[in-house]
Amino acid sequence: MLDASDTHHARALRTSTDLARLRCRVFQTTFLRAETHALLLARLGADAARQWLSARASPTVRPEPADEVRGERIVIRYRDKDFSLCDAIAFAVMDRLRARTAFTFDRHFSQYGFDTIP
Repeated sequence: MLDASDTHHARALRTSTDLARLRCRVFQTTFLRAETHALLLARLGADAARQWLSARASPTVRPEPADEVRGERIVIRYRDKDFSLCDAIAFAVMDRLRARTAFTFDRHFSQYGFDTIP
């Protein structure tokens, strides 16, 4: 949403606005927050990454130790997929919280079986 040059920028902004209007429960894991910061740092620089950290964020869910173990098992089990450990731990957290839909452009979430928006 911060990178105007990204091909998904406009869709991400529209979707974010729609989710807020519909009062959807949106959260991120601590690992996804760290991954997002690293991506912003690489693409937009340190100032943009710090600004994002300073902004009001979606609630952050800290994975439980069992989520981390389950994430590792997901990566090992799905040999035909290239799930990152970060994504697999997010899958485990989403399963634990019974969240079925992810706001993402990452195909891995739908490959694992979640609905994705947009």
